[in-house]
Amino acid sequence: MVHNTYTVAQALARVRHDPPDALIIDEELPDGDGYTLCRDLYDDGLISPSTPVFLVVPRPPTRRDRLAALRAGAWGCLGEPLDAEELIAALNVFVPAKLDADQARTQGLVDEMTGVYNVRGLTRRAAELGAEATRRHAALGCVLLAPDPEPAGGDGGRGDLPLWLLRRIATAIRSSARHSDAIGRLNPHAFAVVAVDTDAGQARQLAERLAAAILAQPAGPPPNGRFRLRAGYHGVSDFHSAAIDSSELMLRATAALQQARTDLPDAWLQPYH
Repeated sequence: MVHNTYTVAQALARVRHDPPDALIIDEELPDGDGYTLCRDLYDDGLISPSTPVFLVVPRPPTRRDRLAALRAGAWGCLGEPLDAEELIAALNVFVPAKLDADQARTQGLVDEMTGVYNVRGLTRRAAELGAEATRRHAALGCVLLAPDPEPAGGDGGRGDLPLWLLRRIATAIRSSARHSDAIGRLNPHAFAVVAVDTDAGQARQLAERLAAAILAQPAGPPPNGRFRLRAGYHGVSDFHSAAIDSSELMLRATAALQQARTDLPDAWLQPYH
């Protein structure tokens, strides 16, 4: 299926709503240029690195045109008159490779935007930590942290988190957590840390330490540089006798996070009750 857009704004809205398998972008657009759009799509994580993008110039492309397109992240530079046979042949090569990469990412264990575990990887690693805690009659805890960006209008609503914020949180958590902790992006808006030898009290301390590390980093770019942080946690002192598994532990921390989001702003951190 082919979708046509005619401005940068329309293109961004379409890509956010329905990520494409390939893109063909004109060099000049009414509200911008194709080179900037191409860079923004990749830099903001709106398309994956395996998504083929072609830039079209209204002339036979020169070496300078081709280099400019490549530096913007495009896979090729096409000129006018457009050679439809060449374009179709290129798409027949690149799109299957892109779809294969998508499948590999889906079946993988790492969130490509942040470098921490995805849901699949986190679930597997948390189960391993749960098995270890069970064997040793050790404590096991889970902390969930979620930012709520403050929109320009101040309505407190949540939309897609900007890429800079996702990476900021992931970097801060990785630098503050232990190597043995399982760190993952549990959903589009929340990060989880599952930690062995961590009961409820220690899980609270872990949440406070992680939050301090996240908030200590430099402010993000405007206009969405400000955000509120919410957190929930749950921990048990002896996972062997707790009668829950690691998935239930994360679900309870998730419930605590939801409580933190509905309470007053100063009650940003909540335990599972």
